[in-house]
Amino acid sequence: MKLKLTALLLVIANLSIGQATLQETYATSISANELKEKLYTYASDEFEGRETGTKGQKMAIEYLKNTYTELEISAAKGDGNYFQNVPLVEVKTPVVSIAIDEISFEYYTDFISIADGETNTINTDEVVLVGYGIKDARYNDYKELDVRGKVVIAIGGEPKDSLGVYNVSGSEENSKWSNGRQELSSKRNAAKDLGAKAFFLINQSLFQRYSTYYKAREERGGESNLALDVKEDPMYGFLVSEEMGSKLLNTTTIKIDFEQISKPITSENVAAMIKGSEKPDEYVILSAHLDHVGMHDGEVFNGADDDGSGTVAILEIAEAFKTAQKNGHGPKRSIIFLHVTGEEKGLLGSQYYTDYDPIVPLAQTITNLNIDMIGRTDPKRLEGERNYIYLIGSDKLSTDLHNVSEEMNTKYTNIELDYTYNDENDPNRFYYRSDHYNFAKNNIPIIFYFNGTHADYHKATDTPDKIEYDLLENRTRLVFHTAWEVANRDDAVRVDKAVE
Repeated sequence: MKLKLTALLLVIANLSIGQATLQETYATSISANELKEKLYTYASDEFEGRETGTKGQKMAIEYLKNTYTELEISAAKGDGNYFQNVPLVEVKTPVVSIAIDEISFEYYTDFISIADGETNTINTDEVVLVGYGIKDARYNDYKELDVRGKVVIAIGGEPKDSLGVYNVSGSEENSKWSNGRQELSSKRNAAKDLGAKAFFLINQSLFQRYSTYYKAREERGGESNLALDVKEDPMYGFLVSEEMGSKLLNTTTIKIDFEQISKPITSENVAAMIKGSEKPDEYVILSAHLDHVGMHDGEVFNGADDDGSGTVAILEIAEAFKTAQKNGHGPKRSIIFLHVTGEEKGLLGSQYYTDYDPIVPLAQTITNLNIDMIGRTDPKRLEGERNYIYLIGSDKLSTDLHNVSEEMNTKYTNIELDYTYNDENDPNRFYYRSDHYNFAKNNIPIIFYFNGTHADYHKATDTPDKIEYDLLENRTRLVFHTAWEVANRDDAVRVDKAVE
């Protein structure tokens, strides 16, 4: 019996060694030279900065489709179409007039719009003051309040005790409820989710900041914002000055005349898939955003790092998995290679995917590994410490995923895994600023791979010649190894830290 057990253990050990060797062999097919070749095409001037809805973005999606076709990797959609249409609307500054108890207020001087509603007139005395406008497990201004169909008024900031400890975070660090644009979106969305008809946020510093910016932009000829064009109940939102806010806090009636100025545009996500051999109905999604910020004053903003680096990394990973599949070593779980549009416009492509039209069920989506800027070095890091990557979110929902990530790095790539920004309350708010967040909010375990910002971030100087291709290669291999393990392990990574 002992001899048979020993023999069995040797067989298992040899199988493990064989799997590890296979995994490493396919990882080495990911090369700096191939990444460089792809990126010099994808981030070339010809693609005109890949701004959502433009000619350059259409060229980008055709490039991605053609690459997957050449690799013989099928479309993720059942109809064989690599493109997922994302309905968007181009929204310009609306024409708005607001009167409080028949006293009129002016756009830019007193208020600006922070939500996209349909053309309409609202005249109501159903007004609810909701304090800070926070709805959180630790602190809830909406407790026992019914705001459905009413106008909601909230003040800026969030509560803390006499020792300076914030109620929501439980520490001296503030939360998303009082952090710049996160405050705007979090408080507006809380009111919207509870059925409010309109929302006003009184915050003088934010009002000055945003009204000045948007007014200057309007004077330059105006630029439009993009939003998802989906059918749902409209909600009107406004950021107002302290002076107007003092009137709101004592109001009895509010009249809002709102005229939306918009037009629909077309844009697309790109999705390809390698079907799993044993568990095809469990999915690992690798994502990167395909768009950048386009052209300005005749200059192309190439977006080589942001996010050309993530885009070509996924293409190389896809090729490695396809080679493995052709050799009879395909993944046990299905892998989707998802390139999303509109990230620079507010994570729109990934939001549409998760909130409105997931290609595969979210309940069967095991993990999202999101790559957004992995080709450069953060100047904040000390000279010589190049071989690193910032990891964000790996431990937020799943201890298993975090452990897999650490194990794969130790075993194969030996990169310094830097968790500096792995904090929802970090002032940079990186956890909320890329496409992984739309998966995380649905309790899908995620990892966000990120090299940090640099002097060329969102500038015309983010070009392919500045990419550090040896780093891009090693970081891409780390994502591959993690995806391989997650796709092939016996048990799916568990969600043991689900959020409400």
